[in-house]
Amino acid sequence: MKKNKLYVFIFAMAVIFLSCDKNHKNDLALIDTNESELSIDAKVEQLLSKMTLEEKVGQMNQYNGFWNVTGPTPSTGDAAKKYEHLRKGYVGSMLNVRGVAEVRAVQKIAVEETRLGIPLIIGFDVIHGYKTLSPIPLAEAASWDLEVIKKSAEIAALESSAAGINWTFAPMVDISRDARWGRVMEGAGEDSYLGSKIAYARVKGFQGDDLSKPNTIAACAKHWAGYGFAESGKDYNTVDIGTSTLYNIIFPPFQATIDADVKTFMNSFNELNGVPATGNKYLQRDILKDKWGFKGFVVSDWGSMSEMINHGYAKDKKHVAELSANAGSDMDMESYAYVSELANLVKEGKVSEAYIDDAAKRILKVKYELGLFDDPYKYCDEEREKQITGSKEINDAVLDVAKKSIVLLKNDKDILPLKKSGQKIALIGALANDKTSPLGNWRIGAEDNSAISVLEGMQQYPNNQLNYAKGADLVTGETSFLFELKINTTDKSEFQQAINTAKSADVVVMVLGEHGFQSGEARTRAEIGLPGVQQELLEAIYAVNKNIVLVLNNGRPLTITWADAHIPAIVEAWQLGTQSGNAIAQVLYGDYNPSGKLPMTFPRSIGQLPIYYNYKSTGRPSANEPNSVFWSHYTDESNTPLYPFGYGLSYTKFSYTNLKVNKISTNKIEVSVDLKNTGKYKGKEIAQLYIRDLFASITRPVKELKGFELVELEPNETKNIKFTLTENELGFYNNEGDFVVEPGDFMVFVGGSSNAVLEQKFEL
Repeated sequence: MKKNKLYVFIFAMAVIFLSCDKNHKNDLALIDTNESELSIDAKVEQLLSKMTLEEKVGQMNQYNGFWNVTGPTPSTGDAAKKYEHLRKGYVGSMLNVRGVAEVRAVQKIAVEETRLGIPLIIGFDVIHGYKTLSPIPLAEAASWDLEVIKKSAEIAALESSAAGINWTFAPMVDISRDARWGRVMEGAGEDSYLGSKIAYARVKGFQGDDLSKPNTIAACAKHWAGYGFAESGKDYNTVDIGTSTLYNIIFPPFQATIDADVKTFMNSFNELNGVPATGNKYLQRDILKDKWGFKGFVVSDWGSMSEMINHGYAKDKKHVAELSANAGSDMDMESYAYVSELANLVKEGKVSEAYIDDAAKRILKVKYELGLFDDPYKYCDEEREKQITGSKEINDAVLDVAKKSIVLLKNDKDILPLKKSGQKIALIGALANDKTSPLGNWRIGAEDNSAISVLEGMQQYPNNQLNYAKGADLVTGETSFLFELKINTTDKSEFQQAINTAKSADVVVMVLGEHGFQSGEARTRAEIGLPGVQQELLEAIYAVNKNIVLVLNNGRPLTITWADAHIPAIVEAWQLGTQSGNAIAQVLYGDYNPSGKLPMTFPRSIGQLPIYYNYKSTGRPSANEPNSVFWSHYTDESNTPLYPFGYGLSYTKFSYTNLKVNKISTNKIEVSVDLKNTGKYKGKEIAQLYIRDLFASITRPVKELKGFELVELEPNETKNIKFTLTENELGFYNNEGDFVVEPGDFMVFVGGSSNAVLEQKFEL
């Protein structure tokens, strides 16, 4: 009997010893042995029951990478405090930790040195790629090709997941109508229908069909909500909009991401109806979590919780934590409000612990869905990182999407495509030989000078004589994501060399536009023409050789009215990422026939902004008599844009005929049209369908995109294209937020842009 007691004592001491062993310190072993048979929700509940209040709050705390994880442990300052929190289990996520070695190091602390060993979710701004970059999202939207956009997100997930990352802060699904706002480069443009389709595709690309696979990452729909409507285009500015705009323009792309099962949302910097989004219960609890049933979690934008003090909405950091938690913000990115204040607020009764439990459960569920509890190091495979990063598969994919994102704006006298031999070509512009700017703004995982330049791309066609001259610097000094650029506005000392090069050329290709760091977050521009001395350079070259192809590199629509009036060929090539130069060269030489269409209107002048195709008719939409002044117009500028939404040319021509509208059932309409390639090249056309609800309980836009199809045709080939309009396309949200379909008269328009001229009326 004494021997049995001794065995029991020894066994008990062994259990205690193992539970205290530094390498097996956490208490996850205390969870039931049949845990693997439980559902994810049951696993979350079981784990939550083991957590202290402080550990639950810790899951709601996200820190930026704060020390060299392969170096010494921090001993002083904020880094030391963050490190202490990490070891205590008071950190649920980290961002900007990248690369297998660094991710493994921080994950090891979370898993092996904390009481419960809960793994971190590792976030990063994988906006349009990781090291190998696709075009900026606005450019991708110009492809109108949902499969290629989905593939681009898949490639981004493949490469970033190999570097230890398992969560991206993308897609940005903000609709915006103001090209002054720098972050238009990060979205899908001005239209909710197109934006919704793209939002769905990008989430599916990032997350795949099984989030637990090692080549998928959790997506994040941002910014919730209204961020793209910042007044005067100034980033972080106030948003003041009506209910109809909120429900019919801003909300639909976010709803589409929920349909795609997006795992996270990010709230926005702006206020809405006088309440900052981070502390906005209406947005986060009433709409997102209650009405829409969103099951994932909401993360704040960087420091946006503390910024409510600047807004004049919160008194101090404690008040910040109270407002944010009660409003439904689940994770605090770099405000330090939750980790320092939230537990005490619960104890004081100012925040319900039920809210803490709900937030922690949402975060833990995503970690389970990612498979992090089964293998915390599943994203930390050094061999996979080496094999995938910059692979041929990835480069081929980003080249494909880059070609499909290019929009041909003008091609008088068929100056394009260029001949592949026998031409003397002058290539001019600092951007033509730039290997960093084409990467765009959100490229923090990419190496400088890693893009293919236009010069390098055109050198792949050696049977022409190609001569390069810079003409003028665009930027002087350092280029940085963190600081504003210094634009060259005075130095024209290299103009003459460019002029001399252009004089003797058969064709001049000028690559002008914005540097990659001139658009993006905090990059609002009050003037959106060609920056610096570029316009003067363009006019100087035009004076000696009018046979110019203008290639635009930019992250937003530009005001290029002079160029449109004078330059025979204009190519919108955006910032196309790693394979930029190859894509542009293949389009210029005709190896790829451009098929892109604008996802955002190009204004004639800055004074037209915001400008968009789906505007409302006024009570005085046009003049009642010649020379009348009493109608909605400018006295010094046209109402029409330079290039409308949906616009884009091809090297071939297309015609639309035989529009038919048939009523299939009460709320189902079939629209058909014949599309013919009337030119001499094989080409792709994006056929677009628009409707107008002629009268309704709230006023409707003059046109709304409700369908599009990418069609490839041989010369002289005709295809009959069919669109189906259902309640989803024919209805709208009223001012109570209810989706309604009302009877009445409608117009349908079909064509190659929002200026579609084929039209027919039908009654619903």
